[in-house]
Amino acid sequence: MTTKKWAVTSILVVLLVIQSFAWKTDHAEAAPVLKLGSEDPKVSDLQYRLQVLGLYDGALDGKYGPGTEASVKEFQREYGAAADGTVGPATWRQLRKYTLSKNDMEIMAKIIYAEARGESYKGQVAVGAVIMNRIQSDEFPDTIQGVVFQKNAFTAVSDGQYGMKPNRTAYRAAIDAVRGWDPTHNSLYYYNPKTATNKWIWTRARTVNIGRHVFAI
Repeated sequence: MTTKKWAVTSILVVLLVIQSFAWKTDHAEAAPVLKLGSEDPKVSDLQYRLQVLGLYDGALDGKYGPGTEASVKEFQREYGAAADGTVGPATWRQLRKYTLSKNDMEIMAKIIYAEARGESYKGQVAVGAVIMNRIQSDEFPDTIQGVVFQKNAFTAVSDGQYGMKPNRTAYRAAIDAVRGWDPTHNSLYYYNPKTATNKWIWTRARTVNIGRHVFAI
């Protein structure tokens, strides 16, 4: 192995360990039931998730007040949970399916930047949309960590480009993708037809071309 390849591999291993630790920290404990009057670090996480969706504009203060309760009810109505204002197991399942934590959003921005930094803004959102579609699909892991770090799933993870620092555009694209903008029409795959070597990917039904990427289901 050349010195350059060894360095890239070493950096990638360190990144994967760091991200794995962040995921374990974020998901290690079962989420508590949250309701009006609750004060807990998970309330801040809840508020952040709702804020990204555009449903909450208050402070991320960890205090479950009337504003947080109203935002939770709106989320519950929009995403198929009982609109009772209490965040129990059913609502947490929906939150983890359709929203991301701060740590998760960092992963999203990094994979968008690594995979699509040369694409249009729409093309960058499209890559984020595929990530969200995979999280929500029964065919893939149900966390962004599981999706992004699935073996051989993304070239930018395999070759170390994932380690680059994302720009502001990647973060904005991540937010738009989480908010539900899906230019790919529910695609689960994308590839560059000029560089793709996996013959299997060519068998997938195409949905749309965006920039250099073909999206497929």
